[in-house]
Amino acid sequence: MSAPKGRPPALFPLFAAVDTLPGIGPKAAAALAQMGIEKPRDLILTLPASGVTRRRIERIAEARPPETVTIALQVIRHHPPTARGRPWRTHLSDGAGDLTLVFFHPRPDWIEKQLPVGTRRIVSGKVELFDGMAQMVHPDHILPETDPLPEDFEPVYPLSAGLTQKVMARAVAAAMERLPETGEWIDPQLIADRGWPGWAEALAAAHAPSGMRDLSPDSPARQRLAYDEFLAHQMTLALVRREKRRLKGRPSAGDGRLRRAVLDSLPWPPTGAQTRAIAEIAEDMASDRRMNRLLQGDVGAGKTLVAMLAALVAVEAGGQAVLMAPTEILARQHARGLEPLARAAGVRLAALTGRDKGELRAQLLEDLAEGRIDILVGTHAVFQKDVHFHDLRLAIIDEQHRFGVAQRLELSAKGEVPPDMLIMTATPIPRSLALTQYGDLDLSVLDEKPPGRQPVTTVMISDQRLAEVTARLHAALAQGARAYWVCPLVEESEVSDLTAAEARFEALRAQFGDQVRLIHGQMPADQRDATMADFASGRAAILVATTVIEVGVDVPEATIMVIERAESFGLAQLHQLRGRVGRGSGASTCLLMYHAPLNETGARRLTTLRDTEDGFRIAEVDLEMRGAGDVIGTAQSGLPRFRIGDLEHQAGLMAVARQDARNLLERDPALDSPRGRAVRFLMWLMQQDQAIRLISVG
Repeated sequence: MSAPKGRPPALFPLFAAVDTLPGIGPKAAAALAQMGIEKPRDLILTLPASGVTRRRIERIAEARPPETVTIALQVIRHHPPTARGRPWRTHLSDGAGDLTLVFFHPRPDWIEKQLPVGTRRIVSGKVELFDGMAQMVHPDHILPETDPLPEDFEPVYPLSAGLTQKVMARAVAAAMERLPETGEWIDPQLIADRGWPGWAEALAAAHAPSGMRDLSPDSPARQRLAYDEFLAHQMTLALVRREKRRLKGRPSAGDGRLRRAVLDSLPWPPTGAQTRAIAEIAEDMASDRRMNRLLQGDVGAGKTLVAMLAALVAVEAGGQAVLMAPTEILARQHARGLEPLARAAGVRLAALTGRDKGELRAQLLEDLAEGRIDILVGTHAVFQKDVHFHDLRLAIIDEQHRFGVAQRLELSAKGEVPPDMLIMTATPIPRSLALTQYGDLDLSVLDEKPPGRQPVTTVMISDQRLAEVTARLHAALAQGARAYWVCPLVEESEVSDLTAAEARFEALRAQFGDQVRLIHGQMPADQRDATMADFASGRAAILVATTVIEVGVDVPEATIMVIERAESFGLAQLHQLRGRVGRGSGASTCLLMYHAPLNETGARRLTTLRDTEDGFRIAEVDLEMRGAGDVIGTAQSGLPRFRIGDLEHQAGLMAVARQDARNLLERDPALDSPRGRAVRFLMWLMQQDQAIRLISVG
């Protein structure tokens, strides 16, 4: 593998410290750092967020308040404040009409120097009427008549405390002077088809918009700059994918006998989607390339069965499989759910979590290392140093905590021959996001519900009808039903969420007595397990919970889900919560209890949920409403933060970039052609340093 050369010298000026730009002192540098701007390169990629149209007028009478105008006027007199806290007023005239400039917290010497009485000045700002008189509070510009006029359309940059538009505009202009000469990294045919400008031209146009249409994600300059980011990102994913495919896997071809035993034990056959996913996985595992596959399934689409059949391919081939879940509750539940399937296949399945200690743990680890355990289910505890497998062929990650690309790279490095990888996610992700998040993985989608899954009746009800809800609950419990009662997200703090849950628990306890239990994230794990066990066995009939039950909890007898203050939850979360019911043979209901009046966003969320159970449709609406980062949860997602690209509006470009990156690597594996070398330059510019290390003689 040829070693990547360092950053191209042509980029050094853009990667210098931001305070090497004229006019940027320590204060401005600190304010820019708050916006994530540390070098000139960050400045050129920070585009105006909006703009101000300034109309040039000759006479005050032409102004149409409130509007922003530019006009030349004579300074008549100053009116200093008569009392503390009053503004300074300066009177200007065009000979026929008057304008008052208003300054709060005035600096008298500065005002008198800017506006000497008797001189003419160009002023630009927003004209408003106050008591019938035209006034301008804190003008944007005060200039001598000899200076050039402000632009008719002025870009407005995002700012942090301590920055002004003037400082920002000057800093951007200085950074733009450092643009290097560069080759073109975009496919020439694509540039011709889309009518896109070159890189430097696009930046110049984006920083000097002539009207609102130039600020749109669809303007040619912004489209091109977004594509640059998407292409760099997809090149990274394509390189990671190529690197993983190079890693020789071990062919694990099963003979199907264990899988047949499991399928024969089921009350109904698998869905077409499950059968297709299993075939894709088995084919990947039989090849000598390492599998990296994402299994994406809606709530209740039957991922667990697919995971078990995949694990059995490894066991049939003489190896072991591991299934990792993000929490102990889920790991133990997976183990319980898979146990009957393991019995049907005649294989040994064991669970390992952080709570296993002492002799029990030692015996389990010995059995694992000797190959007496075929399938291990656990939390991240399975990654600890003392956990050794006899022959690990497949790692399945129940991917609720969503690794980013970087973590997936680290995971690949484990083991002599890294195991095949199957990542499962229960969050239906819109296709554009799946490409961004998991472009390095092959995708299997479960988009059918297994037979026997009951549709869930979803009802919206105001919390003023709480008494009706509890009355219906009484009747349902008398028939043997079980219910979840999820409490609202009060704030982003578990403490206040807990207060709400405790208050509801007390109120329900007063009505339903000992049938009510409370579960929340602050509880010790063993207490949580005991509470869940009470609910699963029917010793408790109502489980009051914070959102800890959102993911994966499986009690088929629970047929009622009450979500209090449902409008305070995100759509994907509501969909996951609703997925906790409708898992058995009984008809199920989900009550979305909201606090009136509902705002437009809340109403759209709840009606979308009421009208469809299709997770992919719900995910698309969620993306439209919230934006990409929120849908996946940017903090822990490894989802790149694009400075210019906008995933919601430019999803189509991401798909083009993915295909483009893969094609280019096939044609030019070492990126040695003129376009390949330009792409290397782009990767350095976009700080894809990790991927640059993977560029080698393909």
